[in-house]
Amino acid sequence: MPSVVVVDDDFMVADIHRRFVDATDGFTTVAVAHSAASALAAVTEFSPDLLLLDVHLPDASGLDVLRSLRAESNPVGVIMITAARELDTVASALHGGAADYLIKPFEYPQLREKLEAFRARVETLASGRADQNLVDSLFGKNAAASDTSRLPKGMSTETGRLILRSLSSGTEMSATECADAVGISRVSARRYLEHFLATGALDVRLQYGKAGRPERRYRGR
Repeated sequence: MPSVVVVDDDFMVADIHRRFVDATDGFTTVAVAHSAASALAAVTEFSPDLLLLDVHLPDASGLDVLRSLRAESNPVGVIMITAARELDTVASALHGGAADYLIKPFEYPQLREKLEAFRARVETLASGRADQNLVDSLFGKNAAASDTSRLPKGMSTETGRLILRSLSSGTEMSATECADAVGISRVSARRYLEHFLATGALDVRLQYGKAGRPERRYRGR
């Protein structure tokens, strides 16, 4: 049963996240922390499998916590859960070894999918020797479809990776929300999203009920 430490400076939000974790089959919260120092102390005390880590903490950034853990070669999994949408924050989490990134506000099913994806990766890694298909499954369900090495001219590989990362594990966004999360224009975000939709890396849903044309909602597979 994966053990989890929830880290958020807002006591009410932290409790909501704790209840989300405990409502997910097979997961249990072993500690709740409200600062960077208490998060590191909880990791030392409880040796959790996973850290749900906010970026904005009162004494240091959650990214500093992530860097400290990796500097100590601590293998705890980390899912960043934050309102931070800046490109450099997303990139720092990605390069720092975060397993996933979830932008507030979100609904319970979005967190549940990320928790289940984390558990699936852990179980796969514990299964023994890997072949190429197994390796591909760890880096994405459809490696060919989400390949960012063959993007059309004018598209950045790094930006493509950030967009796919922001839409991993069933996360759903509009082009505007994706643009805000990655730090690019809405027009550029729409171009990347439509490319990945065409390759099969993403799905799309039309959301009706508002004035004007229906909104295109892109969803990671």
